[in-house]
Amino acid sequence: MPRIEVTRTYLELLKPGDLVAAPSSDPRLRLERVDECPASFHRYLYAEVGRAYHWVDRLEWTDEETLAYLASPGVTLWVLYCGGAPAGYFELKRHEDGSVEIAYFGLLPEFTRRGFGKHLLTEAVRLAWAQGARRVWLHTCTLDDPAALPNYVARGFRPFRTEGYATDVP
Repeated sequence: MPRIEVTRTYLELLKPGDLVAAPSSDPRLRLERVDECPASFHRYLYAEVGRAYHWVDRLEWTDEETLAYLASPGVTLWVLYCGGAPAGYFELKRHEDGSVEIAYFGLLPEFTRRGFGKHLLTEAVRLAWAQGARRVWLHTCTLDDPAALPNYVARGFRPFRTEGYATDVP
């Protein structure tokens, strides 16, 4: 496996008015909170959204580990549907400092390049503020889709830290 250098960028919004919203008017889109998510469905979302971006840390989680994480206080899972089919998802994770992290975020490959990511991020941020966040943050890296960082910045997120690391990729 080749070893490559990766840059991770952390971004934040400090107040609700910083969001540059990009809602969609597509009537086929529906966002739903998933309260009792089966481990297999969560695994499907994670694997399919992250396949091209080398998301591997959760692939070996057992059903019990997945369900325990999803049951953690402060963790919520939201799924975007397009015409009834899952199109993407995000997880919100509340931290002890009152911040809310958009912990995982992305679209299934068939739903990229349609503007849905702008809409999904807008909704994720709105829901994070609705949970009483003091700050909303996330991170991305150079392994992610090239549209990710520009979308975050266009929605009003500002970088506050970068770090480099090396990783093996298949």
